[in-house]
Amino acid sequence: MHDNLTIKGIKNLLFDQGGVIVDIERDRCLTELKKLGMEHPETLIGLYKQEGPFFALENGDINLEEFHQALRPLMPEGVSDEQMDAAFSSFIVGIPLHRLVALRELRKRYKTYILSNTNPLMFEGVIARNFAQEGLDVNAYFDGVTVSYKAHSNKPDRKIFDYAIATMGIVPGETLFFDDGQENLQVAASLGFKTALVEPGCEFIDIITKLENQ
Repeated sequence: MHDNLTIKGIKNLLFDQGGVIVDIERDRCLTELKKLGMEHPETLIGLYKQEGPFFALENGDINLEEFHQALRPLMPEGVSDEQMDAAFSSFIVGIPLHRLVALRELRKRYKTYILSNTNPLMFEGVIARNFAQEGLDVNAYFDGVTVSYKAHSNKPDRKIFDYAIATMGIVPGETLFFDDGQENLQVAASLGFKTALVEPGCEFIDIITKLENQ
């Protein structure tokens, strides 16, 4: 998959979160939402992109309270905001410690950045807690962060890539982008990014190590 890829000229590493840095499990989230009484959570929850109020939250179109209000008609009476938040947050399994160590080491040789479809519930909650495992925070691992709810755009829309380029000051041709979604990589490649697909069971550090040893 990465046979023609080279690390030569690469100054920046740009990472998707879910499926690359953060382990996720959609089915666990669906199960928890069904336990609360939501009949068809699969209509809201996707692996790469969300729908309905969940998409609106990730796109920064609504805040967390508006998200709760939009969900209430889909839930039985009496389900609390905290219960809904916990169910949605179960989408996030966690960040293995070895990936945090790898990111710190990579930052000694490259500039490192995030480009992620995410939302304030998860990014400022369970994901932030996972980044704190070493007593640090997300800024200890990355030189810049672009998240969809602040960019008001979701991958694979090119607008979020344009936002990342403008706000983080990265040059696409000097940047290797890691994602687990082929459509996202195709858009990035069309803008001049070098790209690497992180397939299930694959570690981004293994891809980088292989490239550095070529």
